[in-house]
Amino acid sequence: SELIRGFLLSGMPCPSSCPPGLLALMAPGLALMATFSLPSQAGDRRALPVEKPPGVKGRTLILLDVNTKSPVRIISENFLSLQLDPSIIHDGWLDFLSSRRLVTLARGLAPAFLRFAGKRTDFLQFHNVKNPAKSRGGPGPDYYLKNYEDDIVRSDIALDKQKGCKIAQHPDIMLELQREKAAQMHLVLLKEQFSNTYSNLTLTARSLDKLYNFADCSGLHLIFALNALRRNPNNSWNSSNALSLLKYSASKKYNISWELGNEPNNYRTLIGRSVNGSQLGKDYIQLRSLLQLIRTYSRANLYGPNIGRPRKNVITLLEGFMKVAGSTVDAVTWQHYYIDGRVAKVTDFLKTRLLDTLSDQIRKIQKVVNTYTPGKKIWLEGVGTTSSGGMNNLSDSYAAGFLWLNTLGLLASQGIDVVVRHSFLDHGHNHLVDQNFNPLPDYWLSLLYKRLIGPKVLAIHVAGLQRKPRPGRVIRDKLRIYAHCTSYHNHNYVRGSITLYIINLHRSRKKIKLAGTLRDKIVHQYLLQPYGKDGLHSKLVQLNGQPLAMVDDGTLPELKPRPLRAGRTLVIPPLTMSFYVVKNVNALACRYR
Repeated sequence: SELIRGFLLSGMPCPSSCPPGLLALMAPGLALMATFSLPSQAGDRRALPVEKPPGVKGRTLILLDVNTKSPVRIISENFLSLQLDPSIIHDGWLDFLSSRRLVTLARGLAPAFLRFAGKRTDFLQFHNVKNPAKSRGGPGPDYYLKNYEDDIVRSDIALDKQKGCKIAQHPDIMLELQREKAAQMHLVLLKEQFSNTYSNLTLTARSLDKLYNFADCSGLHLIFALNALRRNPNNSWNSSNALSLLKYSASKKYNISWELGNEPNNYRTLIGRSVNGSQLGKDYIQLRSLLQLIRTYSRANLYGPNIGRPRKNVITLLEGFMKVAGSTVDAVTWQHYYIDGRVAKVTDFLKTRLLDTLSDQIRKIQKVVNTYTPGKKIWLEGVGTTSSGGMNNLSDSYAAGFLWLNTLGLLASQGIDVVVRHSFLDHGHNHLVDQNFNPLPDYWLSLLYKRLIGPKVLAIHVAGLQRKPRPGRVIRDKLRIYAHCTSYHNHNYVRGSITLYIINLHRSRKKIKLAGTLRDKIVHQYLLQPYGKDGLHSKLVQLNGQPLAMVDDGTLPELKPRPLRAGRTLVIPPLTMSFYVVKNVNALACRYR
């Protein structure tokens, strides 16, 4: 095995003297994520010279096995979670969260957390009134606006008459008017974002009711981020408005977890003064004390500090926070966006160098957290493919899924407990659902992940014949494989089954032969490909050749697998994402929850 390991790591082809069968082995010290040093042709379309060992014809065959005895990581049942940005108050979409179609889509991703936070968190004020239109003297003289707001009020009254989960069927004309309003507001929101100057937002009691109703109806647990930029003259946190919100939520017996602020490392650019890590830690301790005074929230979870990318100054802030409040929070949180949405190209989503930027950030965060509170859970919150709201036909296209699926696999394999996707519904193009309430490619990818992937992460063993790189050329990993126990909630598969998910960034198909414990097992394939003539730019996807779309507002489609006969080689098409359930493995690691 040491001989094979040496050849694998060197990238040299295995000589013909290698004993048969050793190719199925791999030293256990290799990474949990199976990535392969097969040649990249992105940016260099000329064929690389290939040395083929005797007896080997055609493309490289990869031999794959999984350690089924015990998991290497166990992540949260809510690992894949969702975010809503407070901008939905501004552009009006919050009033439509009771839509049957939206609730159906959100239910498909349960169980999960729903984080209500974003760049406008620290400009959010709670106002305990029920009808904002009446409180400001009516909707105004404009006939279109008046009728639109009257429709919203009538919809609210209809919801109030319902018992339990409140679901609405909004008329098409109402949704059309809302889309027009949102399109106008989108320009305002983008201008605020690019100038980094934000106007204050008012969250009414009515709006909070709608937000909580959406989370509750969808089977999501709400996490609410409070405004941290209400400061006293001595720069300590002014909690008066937060206390008002906490008391109202408690009076309604809302089950909510809490955060304070969003990306505190950016406060100097927002308000002209900074809040250091030590002060932020004291603010969190103050919030914890407030929660303990309110019976409903005396045991509520508290998460933070929601820092941005861990550069040197951000790490300093995190260290100061952990010294003071590391034991106060239930999980340490940070955020990550891969690329600048203003300059993104479709080829950006295929760059392995970009996919790997997250690994370094994880190590930096883990180092600080384990120094002050060893074993504390770490979450990645507010993750998205691009910043600045994303780009149409890019961050909401099939191509963006490569980053998203790799993010899920990488975080799970490195022990990050929860990842919160920004955003479920948003004014930009990083969302899972568009403004026609149609699911985008990353939604279907997330739905497959939820249906097939359980919280137990398994180690992968891989061996294969490697092509020789050109001298001086760095070969990057363009085939990525992850393995988990199959979800216990999926009753189509018995406990002990294993799910593989595979990203092929090569422009050629790859072949994988299951070996060891996976050998000669029946496999169910879920192959996700773009649908239509737009290719990687497509906003539509197909599963095993069948287009995916909602059946109706209350029904998601059946996700039908393609059964593969036992022992068949897996053929992974170029530039695709796929899931493979290996049935009846009876994996010891996967038999029990």
